Amino acid sequence: MKTLAQLFSQFPLKILRGTPIDTPINKITFDSRKVEKNDLFIAISGEYFDGHDYISKAIQQSATAIMGEREITNLPISYIQVENARQALAHLAAAYYDYPSQHLTMIGITGTDGKTTTANFLYQILRTAGVKAGMISTVNAIIGDEVLDTGFHVTTPDALDTQRYLAQMRAAGLTHVILETTSHGWAQYRVDACNFDIGIITNITHEHLDYHGSYEAYRAAKGRLFESLGDTVDKGLDTRRMAILNRDDQSFDYLSRLALVPKLAYGMDASSAPRAVDIRYLPDGIEFAIDGNAPQRKGFSPYKVKTKINLAGGYNISNALAAFSAAVYGLGIAPETASKGISALKGIPGRMERIDMGQKFTAIVDFAHTPNALKGAIQSAREMTEGRVIALFGSAGLRDKEKRRLMAEISAEWADLTVLTAEDPRTESLREILSEMAEGAIDKGGTENESFWRVEDRGAAIEFALQLAKPDDIVLICGKGHEQSMCFGETEYAWDDRIATRAALGRFLGEDGPEMPYLPTQD
Repeated sequence: MKTLAQLFSQFPLKILRGTPIDTPINKITFDSRKVEKNDLFIAISGEYFDGHDYISKAIQQSATAIMGEREITNLPISYIQVENARQALAHLAAAYYDYPSQHLTMIGITGTDGKTTTANFLYQILRTAGVKAGMISTVNAIIGDEVLDTGFHVTTPDALDTQRYLAQMRAAGLTHVILETTSHGWAQYRVDACNFDIGIITNITHEHLDYHGSYEAYRAAKGRLFESLGDTVDKGLDTRRMAILNRDDQSFDYLSRLALVPKLAYGMDASSAPRAVDIRYLPDGIEFAIDGNAPQRKGFSPYKVKTKINLAGGYNISNALAAFSAAVYGLGIAPETASKGISALKGIPGRMERIDMGQKFTAIVDFAHTPNALKGAIQSAREMTEGRVIALFGSAGLRDKEKRRLMAEISAEWADLTVLTAEDPRTESLREILSEMAEGAIDKGGTENESFWRVEDRGAAIEFALQLAKPDDIVLICGKGHEQSMCFGETEYAWDDRIATRAALGRFLGEDGPEMPYLPTQD
């Protein structure tokens, strides 16, 4: 337990009103439903709810202090007014857990696509090198032998959860942490107090423009990782501050200007170091060499090491290079050890994951939910077969509407057949979402009921796609990947594409399989 004064003792932001007093604080919460005696309630102004409207409820439930952004007087308990409650929450959460990131080597990863894969590559490299590392990704948090679910849908955990995970990692004796950070995580200040030593970018493509408003604003949110590197406290650890940038991505010049620390550019470009050469596509992965000879960096001898990734998709070469660069140039791990670590990663849940029940075609579940990722997944599937590629996907409601047409256009252009279906419609009309997507497919020459179809129920859509498949075809089921739910209205229904695909394959093959999960579109 800490006092309010202790929580604010190293607070870096301006306090507009109120004085943090020496009153005990049991815990911090921004959910009025979870307020208990002696809690600090932080009033967050959100998209749908405003925490300031629940201050009276928090007081009734025996909160001992309130923090918010409004000018409020005459409260019976201590009130602290700040300019940005979300940002303040991040720093108070760090204080509550004794600033764990100041005692850990922190590697932050951001980007539109490939964050989770890059994080897993780097985690395997660190394990191979004997480094005691933890990981917080949009799939899970790994603390020693413990694997924790980080939530239904993909985003960076809130500031309180993030700092709690970091504290647990510190207590477990870990020394390095890989933290996957989303644009929402940065825009909502969830990782502001994480003191990153190394920042990695995968790419910045079209995504989340519904939230950020423009590509420039979205890019700026991602860029906060690299701006933050200059503000990291001196930890007294043997770490290098470094920005790991993708030479091949359109974000390179912009992020290079933001990062005021040593920079390294990886990629396929001849000026990149390291870069991938001698690429060979195999049935079970990709072999290539990593060339670090040009340009040479001070303190590093020339090298060229071979490695293999056990994942489909040429785009994973870039993800492997990003992880390799951070390990070798940022953390001082030998290139040979890093290459072994890359090869040690056998697969990632929901990333080009094969579902095999003995059928004569290939069924793959992938998380691809952006235009760039969908194109990459389809192209990767094309590399894997001489048969047809049948792509199945949807587009989420209350999210970036522009990508609906874009993804349908991409599939119409690059896949042989397309099945459009539900993907978290939320409170929007699923029928209207699919209509927008169909327009995109038609604009690219698609013909409904010949080259593309609309099937509202996702389970039925998967069954339909499997029925379209012939021997050697690939059915590529995109958008949900590892996720465990789908949202209709305001309700989350248990859903896993992998279970649904096995259920559909069981019916297709006339064999036992799991039961098809329920969705309201089945009614």
